[in-house]
Amino acid sequence: MKLDCYQRTFAHSSSSLTPIQLPAHLETHLWYVKPSEVKNESLLKQYLDILSPRERENVMQMRGEELRKSALLARTLVRTTIARYQINSQINPRSLKFRKNIHGKPEVDWQFSNDSLPPPLHFNISHTSSLVACGVTVDSQIGIDVEEKHRSIKHTVLSFARRYFSKHEIQFLASITDPQVQKLEFIKLWTLKEAYVKALGKGFSGAPFKTFTIRFKEDSIHQASEIVVDSFDEPTELTSNWQFSLLELANSHYAAICTEKHAASAEGKRNVPTKLTVWKTIPFVVDECVSGTDAVKTIYG
Repeated sequence: MKLDCYQRTFAHSSSSLTPIQLPAHLETHLWYVKPSEVKNESLLKQYLDILSPRERENVMQMRGEELRKSALLARTLVRTTIARYQINSQINPRSLKFRKNIHGKPEVDWQFSNDSLPPPLHFNISHTSSLVACGVTVDSQIGIDVEEKHRSIKHTVLSFARRYFSKHEIQFLASITDPQVQKLEFIKLWTLKEAYVKALGKGFSGAPFKTFTIRFKEDSIHQASEIVVDSFDEPTELTSNWQFSLLELANSHYAAICTEKHAASAEGKRNVPTKLTVWKTIPFVVDECVSGTDAVKTIYG
């Protein structure tokens, strides 16, 4: 499926969300918003109005304006993103209901009749104080994570890595002599590990970072890099049937996306790449497809 990239400005109403077809097979949609660009108080109030009572309560309980705004935009982005997709008919973002799986991963609680199958849509959300992102797939679990490239780390990179990373990842980081490069590689690994755990849907306690290794595999036949997972303690629980994309967003953040492998890839054949379409948005105001621009730089995948 080919999706057109566009930029368009809209009025502030729920009907102004651009209708979007569901992602095709092996396609991922990524939407992101930068909190610093959302300054209109009436717009923020409108965002608050589309949340559920519990979501509003959770947002307002956040300490500090920056955290409240980030939490508000995260819930708003999830609701407005899912509401765009043509599932029987366009959905009011306020009417969406959510539930969590046994490990706490959020999913849509579709309110359809018993004889209607729920749409095969999966989503995942990640946010920092400076960027909020939501990924969407069809028929594939997804996990995403975004981190600031220049986030502060309280301790040295290696001391922090020793608390959470596998010995192989620590050895990889220790081999890097440039402190700045070492820090950037640490952040890339962190986003990839977070995305993998979130795709599994088990949470950090269900898939501790130390029990698996993320590594970059060079494919000498196809001359391409692949990101793979090696698990140790619980190979039946932490599967390797996943593929990754690693991006630089807005020249300021790393974004990792983890989705299930295509059947051909899972059988050991050449990795089938996922098509990725990226939008920058301010919900109800403007959408801009930024795929192929300087705002999105592919590192792997």
